[in-house]
Amino acid sequence: MVLPADIIYLATVWILPLVIAITFHEAAHGYVAHLLGDDTAWKMGRVSFNPLKHIDPFGTVILPALLLLLRSPFLFGYAKPVPVNFRALHSPRRDMVLVAAAGPAMNIALALIAALAFHAVGYLPRTSAQFLAANLRNAVLINVVLAVFNLFPLPPLDGGRILVGLLPRPLAAGVASLEPFGLVILIGLFIVLPLLGGQLGIDLSFVSHGLAAATNAVVSAIVHMTGNG
Repeated sequence: MVLPADIIYLATVWILPLVIAITFHEAAHGYVAHLLGDDTAWKMGRVSFNPLKHIDPFGTVILPALLLLLRSPFLFGYAKPVPVNFRALHSPRRDMVLVAAAGPAMNIALALIAALAFHAVGYLPRTSAQFLAANLRNAVLINVVLAVFNLFPLPPLDGGRILVGLLPRPLAAGVASLEPFGLVILIGLFIVLPLLGGQLGIDLSFVSHGLAAATNAVVSAIVHMTGNG
């Protein structure tokens, strides 16, 4: 039997690192855009550590819950995108890459900080140590998942924006044209294909498996780098 106290504990050790990860990710996009000449997000108050300004009801709550219920091998979600006027940037194509990379880079930095903080767990009382360890462990996982998923090379994800900024203009235009269909494509890759594969007796969760493998590799690297291995 799951007690209310257990539910509160589990929610706390997952929700707290998730909210921090999403909030810092989006704030990083807006802050770097501000540094590079675009004040759109700054003026709208989106360069903020207030999570309510970044939560998207579908992407942050409904989609992850749906994937969890479907037992997807890779759980993901997204926040409300920070508005960026790329034409206002000092060097639009170069700065697009920097603004897009800022979110995943922030998540990797948070994962490293959480992994380093593990070394302080042993100095705390047992109950506090267990709570902190659970939060830090989940913080590493959540931040790496967000970084890896957002680097998937499909706009409007950060990886798609980075790809558009790096490719020659004719190819970049082709990739950019996929942006209006990005969410539909993602739902197809992560939900529809696996469900179809389940009906056919074929494992079609290859994209999820690939991202999960990349996530495990990055987590292992961070654990090793921070001396927790």
